[in-house]
Amino acid sequence: MVGRRRLGRPFGWLWASYAVSAYGSGLGFGALPLIAVLVLHAGPAEVSALSAVGPAVGALIAVPLAPWVEFRRKRPVMIMMDLVRCAGMATIPLGHAFGWLSFIHLLVVSAVVAAARIAFNAAGGAYLKALVRPDDLLVANARFESTNWSSIAVGPPLGGAAIGVFGPVTTVVADAISYLLSALGITAIGGQKEAPHVTAKTPARAGGLLDGWRHIMSHPGLRPLYLNQMLVAGLIMATEPLLAVLLLRQLGFPPWQYALAFAAPCLGGLIGSRLARRVVARFGRHRVFRTVGTLRAIWLIGLALVRPGIVGLITVMAVELAIIVNMSLYGPVLATYRLEHTPKHLVARTLSAWSIGQQTSIAVLTALTGLLADATSPRTALTAAGLLILTTPLLLPRRDPTPRLEPDLSSSR
Repeated sequence: MVGRRRLGRPFGWLWASYAVSAYGSGLGFGALPLIAVLVLHAGPAEVSALSAVGPAVGALIAVPLAPWVEFRRKRPVMIMMDLVRCAGMATIPLGHAFGWLSFIHLLVVSAVVAAARIAFNAAGGAYLKALVRPDDLLVANARFESTNWSSIAVGPPLGGAAIGVFGPVTTVVADAISYLLSALGITAIGGQKEAPHVTAKTPARAGGLLDGWRHIMSHPGLRPLYLNQMLVAGLIMATEPLLAVLLLRQLGFPPWQYALAFAAPCLGGLIGSRLARRVVARFGRHRVFRTVGTLRAIWLIGLALVRPGIVGLITVMAVELAIIVNMSLYGPVLATYRLEHTPKHLVARTLSAWSIGQQTSIAVLTALTGLLADATSPRTALTAAGLLILTTPLLLPRRDPTPRLEPDLSSSR
């Protein structure tokens, strides 16, 4: 059983720290656009820009951060990125209290938090690889995956209730505090099994910024998985604002039903993540990539069929549940494969490149589907996204590529 396997006290602190920040982010999910609407009276164009431009700028900022993360001890980097996110989010309630909150302020915070998240995840992946045994990587990634989905299921409804009672900046305060608690938890790990400090033998090259992408695109397994993931993640995330307009404005769903339609299916993430290890053991990793990777893509078109009333609500929940179960099973298997097939001296840059590409894809596809929805209708844009995602399984690897063992991987065993 995934839940019963012991990975040691240091991993326990790391997992607890991740859980605290994940639940904090769940409480604050959608808080910045909500503040833009309720406090700054922003229009649709500004809210769309906040959702797309902020993370895209954050991804751009993260490009030069990747080599910096690579050549430093990972635990202090994680602590620093948590503190950066805490400080950034804390400026919002301060600005609100003193009357100098602005849309540009929200945009800057969105970009800074996005960049810090990418740097944190890159350092965290490298640290995890050094912290647990190779055989335990899938178990560890499955636990992170289940925590992530449970936080999304629980956090937004509680956050919405807190905003209704205490005001629009309440969840931002909770999110900022969660990053501080996460930093304290990572500090409590101590120096055990700290990822070794890698010293560059030559001055940093401008081309070194691209080393993560070079590794991904030259690897016969990572390259198709990366291209597939960018499109799948981008198209799925691009449907969120379209559904908000369709369900709330055109079909007249009350806000509580809209929240329920997305929160309840996230519990399916607990199912998929807990099945990951036994499914891989029974069917093999390549079959998971091909079969589950395909199953992630076939359900999205169902969102274009949503109708008013309880039938429409059940349709959204069923489609989201099917997508999430498959995503949560696929996610930890992909994360484990990516770590196993990346040499130690490239982990941070590879993970950064992966996150930057995925975040950029989400921003671009969100903007494009938004433009299509403006020119036609949200339902037409949902149909286009659903049809396009049906082509993504063609990018999945058709056969299990022979692992390319790197010298440092074999020497580190």
